[in-house]
Amino acid sequence: MTEPKETRSSAETAKTLAQALPYMQRYDNAIVVIKLGGHAMGSDKSMDMFARDVVLMRQVGVNPVIINGGGPMINQMLEKLGIKSVFKNGKRITDEATMEVVEMVLSGSVNKRIVQAINRVGGYAVGLSGKDANLILCDQAEGGFGLVGKPRKINPKVLKTLFGAGMIPVISPLGAGVNGETYNINGDTAAGVIAAGLNADRLLLLTDVDGVKDAAGKIIPELTPDTIEKLIADGTISGGMIPKTKTALNAIEGGVRAAVILDGREPNACLLELFTEQGAGTIIRSTAQPHAVS
Repeated sequence: MTEPKETRSSAETAKTLAQALPYMQRYDNAIVVIKLGGHAMGSDKSMDMFARDVVLMRQVGVNPVIINGGGPMINQMLEKLGIKSVFKNGKRITDEATMEVVEMVLSGSVNKRIVQAINRVGGYAVGLSGKDANLILCDQAEGGFGLVGKPRKINPKVLKTLFGAGMIPVISPLGAGVNGETYNINGDTAAGVIAAGLNADRLLLLTDVDGVKDAAGKIIPELTPDTIEKLIADGTISGGMIPKTKTALNAIEGGVRAAVILDGREPNACLLELFTEQGAGTIIRSTAQPHAVS
């Protein structure tokens, strides 16, 4: 007699939950910083799934912190408003007019979309920017790129207060200067320094690629600092993946236990990484070890 499909599905779900238990125990009260890139935000359905994952993480005792990107949305708004961007060495110069749009998009529509999605499925999300409570104090970055900030000090007190109240912080990557200036910060960089400032257990960089790939195009499950430097030197890691791996390395040097580069468009990507044996994407940590409960 064939087992009903519904029974098989329920049994598989129960088995998955049972297998996840030791990982849930492992991450109880852990801090996990998640960078949600603009390309990884996807459709409303994808956003709803991400929000449910984050609420589940909070429900089982994880303290998630989300840093939102929004590059594609900024480009769309600049084009809509007829503001032309000036580039230097391939990077946009952030003048005052551009900065107004950056803040409007990152702290406004993008940040609040994530907050609303989390709250809609039963979470308690609070939208912030790095300017609030001087969360991220910045110096002006060198190179003549205008109002681009280089983080120099993190004040994690406000985030720890939110953790204690069961809240989920959603942070837009803006920073404050010593004289009250507003600075635009690279989203990955902001996520890395916040993760280091919180001594986070994990930094998850959600992007639009599966992870770091080898010369044959296959995902590399795990990397160490020495291996990354070799792969950058021989050109295997190139382009936009270089700053992402550098962000991961800086976070680890700052006290983060491990960083993971993974595809945020994949269903339940965060849950797969945290609560399954195989994980997801490419994990980067100081020494090689199996993806296990440790």
